[in-house]
Amino acid sequence: MTSWLLNNKLVVALFVVIITFAGVMVAPFNWDTGTPRSPVAVDAIPNIGENQQIVFTEWPGRSPQDVDDQISYPLSVQLMGVPGVKDVRTISMFGFSSIAVIFNDDVEFYWSRSRILEKLSSLPAGTLPDNVQPALGPDATGLGQVYLYTLEGRDPQGNPTGGWDLDELRSVQDWYVRYGLLAAEGISEVASIGGFVREYQIDIDADALRYFNVSMEQVVAAVRESNIDVGARTTEINQVEYIVRGVGFIENLADIENAVVRLASDNTPILVSDVATVGFGPAERRGALDVAGAEAVGGIVTVREGFNPLAAIENVKLRIDELAESLPARAVVDWQQASVADIRNFAEQQGLPALRSQTLNFDDHGQKAWTEWLQTHPQDRWPEWVTLSKITVVPFYDRSTLIMETLGTLSDALTQQLLVTAAVVLILLMHLRSAITIATMLPLAVLITFIGMRLLGVEANIVALAGIAIAIGTIVDMGIIVTDNILRLRKDKPDLDIGEVITRGTKEVGPAVLTAIATTVISFLPVFTMTGAEGKLFTPLAYTKTLVLLAAVILALVVVPVMLRVLLSDRFRKIDSWLLARRKTYRIAYALLVLVVIFALAGLWEPLGPAAGGIRNTLFVLMLFAFVVGGFAIIIHFYEPLLRLCLRFKAAFLALPVLVVIAGLAIFPGVGREFMPSLDEGSFLLMPTTMPHASIGAALDVLSEQDKAIAAIPEVESVVGKIGRAETALDPAPVSMIETIINYKSEFKTNANGQRINFRVNRQGEFVRDSNGELIQDSSGEPYRQWRDHIQNPDDIWDEIVLAAQVPGVTSAPRLQPIETRQLMLQTGMRAAMGVKVQAPDLEALERAAVDIERVMRSSPAVNAASVSAERVVGKPYLELHLKRENIARYGLTIAAVQNTVATAIGGVEVTRSIEGRERYPIRVRYQRELRNDIEAMYDILVTAANGAQIPLAELLDIRYTRGPQMIRSENTFLTAYVTFGSAAGTAEVEAVEAAAEHLRNAQASGDLRLESGVSYTFAGSYQQQQSAMQTLQVVIPLSLVLIFILLYLQFKQVSTALMVFSGIAVAWGGGFIMLYLYGQSWFANFTIPGITQGVTLRDIFQFEVTHLSVAVWVGFLALFGIAVDDGVVMATYLQQRFSEGTANTVISIRERTIEAGVQRVRPCLMTSATTILALFPVLTATGRGSDLMIPMAIPTVGGLTFVVLTMFVVPVLYCWREEMKLKFRHRS
Repeated sequence: MTSWLLNNKLVVALFVVIITFAGVMVAPFNWDTGTPRSPVAVDAIPNIGENQQIVFTEWPGRSPQDVDDQISYPLSVQLMGVPGVKDVRTISMFGFSSIAVIFNDDVEFYWSRSRILEKLSSLPAGTLPDNVQPALGPDATGLGQVYLYTLEGRDPQGNPTGGWDLDELRSVQDWYVRYGLLAAEGISEVASIGGFVREYQIDIDADALRYFNVSMEQVVAAVRESNIDVGARTTEINQVEYIVRGVGFIENLADIENAVVRLASDNTPILVSDVATVGFGPAERRGALDVAGAEAVGGIVTVREGFNPLAAIENVKLRIDELAESLPARAVVDWQQASVADIRNFAEQQGLPALRSQTLNFDDHGQKAWTEWLQTHPQDRWPEWVTLSKITVVPFYDRSTLIMETLGTLSDALTQQLLVTAAVVLILLMHLRSAITIATMLPLAVLITFIGMRLLGVEANIVALAGIAIAIGTIVDMGIIVTDNILRLRKDKPDLDIGEVITRGTKEVGPAVLTAIATTVISFLPVFTMTGAEGKLFTPLAYTKTLVLLAAVILALVVVPVMLRVLLSDRFRKIDSWLLARRKTYRIAYALLVLVVIFALAGLWEPLGPAAGGIRNTLFVLMLFAFVVGGFAIIIHFYEPLLRLCLRFKAAFLALPVLVVIAGLAIFPGVGREFMPSLDEGSFLLMPTTMPHASIGAALDVLSEQDKAIAAIPEVESVVGKIGRAETALDPAPVSMIETIINYKSEFKTNANGQRINFRVNRQGEFVRDSNGELIQDSSGEPYRQWRDHIQNPDDIWDEIVLAAQVPGVTSAPRLQPIETRQLMLQTGMRAAMGVKVQAPDLEALERAAVDIERVMRSSPAVNAASVSAERVVGKPYLELHLKRENIARYGLTIAAVQNTVATAIGGVEVTRSIEGRERYPIRVRYQRELRNDIEAMYDILVTAANGAQIPLAELLDIRYTRGPQMIRSENTFLTAYVTFGSAAGTAEVEAVEAAAEHLRNAQASGDLRLESGVSYTFAGSYQQQQSAMQTLQVVIPLSLVLIFILLYLQFKQVSTALMVFSGIAVAWGGGFIMLYLYGQSWFANFTIPGITQGVTLRDIFQFEVTHLSVAVWVGFLALFGIAVDDGVVMATYLQQRFSEGTANTVISIRERTIEAGVQRVRPCLMTSATTILALFPVLTATGRGSDLMIPMAIPTVGGLTFVVLTMFVVPVLYCWREEMKLKFRHRS
């Protein structure tokens, strides 16, 4: 094949052009190519939530107990029979039921929706109360909430100006912005939150009812019948057809006030205004929004399941730009700068109506005139005391920011690793054109990977892109082996035709290259078998890593030989001769080129941070290269005598790799365990809870106080808090639940891709600002740090937030992030990574069990006592109205009549809705506030009997104080509550859960914890996921090792040779655990380098800290297993070739052949190891988005490869030992 490719170089050139063009077209980066692109779908983090659908049912005014008994329970029983259902979780709250139907992962999303709709349409009669209609939630999950915003009044300069009431903002949100954004492609739902829904309120006067002898039912009927439009078909007049329409919709308050309730005895009409007060007011709400201490109105944009989140956000932004000009604006007067006389004089001069000081409605003539004047005149003619306030969409959570920063991290890593690779190859190959050939592989392999991702539908996220980043070193390894062998062959046989040299050189190492790549690919195949959360998390990584490796082998065997054929052809012979004559000058220039590459790498990488400057960063990078490359160069230089020594003392040498494996076995049991490291999203989610009895007003006061305190932290960029729920089925939150999204500033000012920006500084090192006080960008300047000196990482910011958020009346909250929390709530239904799921037969037993477990858990040494929090199941104050059935019967009343009066007079009833163009507002009838806001007033509410008598409620019922549930949870019909907790400092999640479980068992054994009959508990959260992942890995890892061994056997056709190469995996495994152990030791690398690191230790630079054994670390080991045998495969292949040339009859000849083979292959093998290790150094020091995941995966690879260098000696020693044993057996026979 190589010969054919060399004879058809144009085909290869076209192949490279095609993959370059196609790769650019589908790359996830926001490249402006000037042509239409179809990029890979992009998100920040894989959706590892459950495959679920939401069934949402509203039943206004009903208590959680009623909702659970009559809606949630019967519906959950019916839904459990839907095919593919795994679990059914219900939440019953005041006025609604939310049921999460969890399907098996292999069930298609929209198929599950159709099955649920089929079930809901065929419910048996009587399953649900009358007029209750369950609905399927949006075709999305809570993880799809990608864009959150507020509506604010802004002046033309973009400064907040206000001037808008909360009900006005809510109307604009509900009827204009919401529908406008819902039209964006890929958007499933836009939910409103905050402000007040405008409502026509008819407040009945009980005394007037009694005076006019009118019943409340008559008032309700009168209002309902006054809001009717009719159609009377058509009529023909003078041969013209007219559509006849009776216009009767309510248009203003007077239309309601003039509605007739009934005629009096003297035929005088009794109007609604005679018995009630009619006006506008806010509808009852169960949620509110707060921005830095001020109430606000906003929206939540949810992307459709399966749609590209980044594309959806871009579509939303385009719609916002389109809507911006059409949003309302109004004139706003600053009364501190102007007097009424000033405004009157200006109005007279400009012919404007007088502007009143109070807030004006949209249709106010004076307001419109002032607004039009401001819009038609330049700002320099505006008085200083007036401005134009335009409603503006202001985002406070934008997932695209995190996505672009993640892509920026990958882009930086790829660039840095490309320069690392170029520098290593330049140093070790000492051949510029060959180095160019190998360096070209990296961008081409990445582009091929993007093409594969696009074809296979693999989403580009942190995990998938991490697979590319950790495979960078492996990409060029194969190219190095092929190139080095060709250069060696060319040097040994200078008279041979270059085409023949390349063909023969490629053919010699081709099988080894294919086997090495195959072992790495096969090591990752078991990852595709993972299921559950771990499967969703790491399958994208397995795809990208496999695609990268396949791209690497294609490039190494197809593109590299052709590029070398061109670059090593005779046309460059004159250049070679010219350089040979000026060898000293060439070497100086070559050294300068290497320094330029390293200097560029140091400038981009900045391992010591931007404050260290270019010189110190360059010196540090040079030191790393000197340490790694120099160390490997020393091994290469002294390889022959070292190998001779090892061959002479085989047993003593082989004790060294055995000790490495034993050390790994000893360390393994003591490593802490967790499911996944926390991923830095650049924002926090603070989720404390208030006491269950707190009203929405009290909860809002707490939220406002918290937000103002948090907003005062200098590192915090924005604070937006929510209490209660938004108008969506995806947010079943009680009023007591606070959700505050806190966006904090990056450590240094960055651009949209998360890359640092440099600003101009003067000679004193101070930042220069322009006339407006803004920093001036300057590529040769310095980055601007936005954190205070004592703030070193996001954990320090969280500590500041916790201190600021300490407000009486709220619980503590675990450290959470928006996406992380949504995933946890999707998977477990709770808002913490660890918790105890308690189930009981009744609410009282559930409450007692949860509180008892909370008490016992606080004393567990592995648990952070302050973080333990049990759900208060029964803690909401209730007023229960108990009917006196005998008295009701005595007055000739029905139970329904009394209950309807209670519901209407106290709770209010929506009689009808006004239709005002595109807007719709409820019309509500209720008793006046002072006639229903205390128990005595409630007793005076009148019920109309059949004979017209007005009976007070005091005669018909008793009112009692009691405690009841604020929210009722159930799972598969069993009542459920959660006790959430966090681990103590220095304790891994799994160890914390196991210690807590043991603590609870001991408490039960000692009698300190007594659970009633029917009460059970299990641990939930990330612990369950970790256990599931470990069960999978217990099968996956052995299967991976077996597959690798089978492949090695197929390559060498000898079990002993396969085992020799396979031994590299055992050494790598031990080396990986040794590195994990060293990472957690405070003494390791805890030193500085004088003059370079300036007091910063290597531990800080490489972020050495305790790393727990997570799924990410195990995936790093799987990657390591495949790489660990690569060098052994190359070495064993050449050993096999050398020994196949003839039989060695003496021990000396066997050792000489072994040494010859080892010397021939040590250089490319160690070059690949050096490249892979150095390419991962930028990953180990990375701090960008996604680095939290890449670092745990890189640690075992770096540690394992460091010890796998022993393979260069282990394989030859074992091979030589076997051949010597064969010789002895031959002599004996």
